[in-house]
Amino acid sequence: MIIRSISGVRGIIDSHLTTKVIEDYAKAFHLHLKSGLVFIGRDSRPSGEDLLDSFASELVRLGRDVIICGIAPTPTVQFMVERSEAAGGIIITASHNPIEWNGIKFVRSDGTFFHPNDCEQLFELFDKNKLLDDAKTPGMVFPDQNSILKHSINTVELSCINLKAIKERHFKVVIDAVNGAGSEALPLLLEYLGCEVIKLYCDGNGEFKRGAEPLPENLIDLSKVVLDNNADVGFAVDPDADRLAVVDERGKPLGEEYTLVLAVEGYINNRRKEEIFVTNLSTSLALDKLAEKYNCSVERSAVGEINVVQKMLALNSKLGGEGNGGVILKESHLGRDSLVGAAMVLNRMAQEKTEISRIHSSLPQFFIVKDKIILDGVDKEIVEKKVKKIFKDAKINSADGLKLTWNDSWIHIRASNTEPIMRIYAEAPSKKAAEKLIEQVKTCF
Repeated sequence: MIIRSISGVRGIIDSHLTTKVIEDYAKAFHLHLKSGLVFIGRDSRPSGEDLLDSFASELVRLGRDVIICGIAPTPTVQFMVERSEAAGGIIITASHNPIEWNGIKFVRSDGTFFHPNDCEQLFELFDKNKLLDDAKTPGMVFPDQNSILKHSINTVELSCINLKAIKERHFKVVIDAVNGAGSEALPLLLEYLGCEVIKLYCDGNGEFKRGAEPLPENLIDLSKVVLDNNADVGFAVDPDADRLAVVDERGKPLGEEYTLVLAVEGYINNRRKEEIFVTNLSTSLALDKLAEKYNCSVERSAVGEINVVQKMLALNSKLGGEGNGGVILKESHLGRDSLVGAAMVLNRMAQEKTEISRIHSSLPQFFIVKDKIILDGVDKEIVEKKVKKIFKDAKINSADGLKLTWNDSWIHIRASNTEPIMRIYAEAPSKKAAEKLIEQVKTCF
């Protein structure tokens, strides 16, 4: 199976995402880009090394220079592209998909992911599969050993981060990198921030010792290590380290939704001025309620990192993100970044001498329940009509699937960009109320 979307390409490696397919995508990528070198990185999946080599070799054959970042977080590659004169970048990763998957994320010269029209053009070039002769002069390959270091240093120097205050607290932090691309980067960053670092699954060997997504049910080991070591906080990331989840000092996962909320509150406390924050339609109302408290506002885009980024640019927003643990800070680069997220959460923690659990409990409290239905002969239009009929009193938004909103709750149903499923999200002031909304929607399938 190969899935193509605005998030790139993902496929099962043994049967579909072969080195030949990778070479054909490299050829299409080369044709789409302007002249210039390309940065390439990958997550730690064992299949990634051969796929990266195949992609790089094809670009070199076609005369393009390549800088190899090796195993590096997705945001690190984005950061390096934006801060250079590169024509673009590639990350070989399937993000949170299981180990039998891999994929490709395509980066523009400005460090952002391909826009929808870029993806359309790229996929069209891939489908045409035009034969290309070897370049008269092949490109060159340059290893880059310092991309993670450069990214980490830039993160601690961000203007919204009070480095002195964080260092003075000497936080004890457990980091669970799922043996992925963040295995080196997150511990290094935390050391620069003056933290005592306890590593969990930071070998970078691609052996996922837990579920790939940093969801509460996958953070049992992290919670135990936080408690056993009397740590101040625990951080978990996904295999390509663009998403961050937080576990409090009591070993309780706070939920990915609150990573962005914590980051925004710390940012507001530093800035003390009105701001526009951008997030997607499936992100918690907690962000809206927090923004209202400080005379700030929230604007929403369709789901998908590039959709949030494009709206941030249109509104000149400096901070945004997604409720999956993705924090996007324009000053760093325009992409979800777990390093930035970790620094901003610690920045919030350093603003008052209290536990992260108390900081979290002071925030607007909402509960999101996430479910999904496999798309097997399901007529999405009929489902949406049935849902609208049940919830006649809701405010309706059809910009991305179907979202129904009330003052303190919402439901969002939409087809996934990366899997053959229909996602059903609901949020309410209690978990029970959110679950009830989900069950009502599922009766329409």
